[in-house]
Amino acid sequence: MKEKLIDLFEYTYHFNCEMIKIISENISKIDDKTISLINHTLNAQQVWNSRISGEKAFEVWQINPFENLQEINHQNFQNSIQIVENSDFDQKIEYQNSKGTKFENSIFEMLFQVINHSTYHRGQINSLLKQTGIEPLLTDYIFYKR
Repeated sequence: MKEKLIDLFEYTYHFNCEMIKIISENISKIDDKTISLINHTLNAQQVWNSRISGEKAFEVWQINPFENLQEINHQNFQNSIQIVENSDFDQKIEYQNSKGTKFENSIFEMLFQVINHSTYHRGQINSLLKQTGIEPLLTDYIFYKR
């Protein structure tokens, strides 16, 4: 299971890097919604990692300096891998969402949420890129594995 999750986090990291790169290369055409979504994608991973590790979390919709996004993505990746390698996936973690509502989920569920959530928002970003006339990235997992 650990190897599969590591592979999925490598996939997530890779395509987050590629999204940041394509946004950077086309920054003059990029709208605020795209900037907001790439930040949210990275912030959410940091928040989920923090819920598991007990560290201070970002705000889910905060806008980070664009030049920091690759480093945030890299740090998220390293933290996620450390969690995968050192956690009991069945362990339940209590946390509060951004509205203060309390929940409890297993570490596996939280890690899978990160991967699924990132994929969802990269799809939204691709749609926005296409609307702007920028060729969207092929981010399907199967393309990554080919």
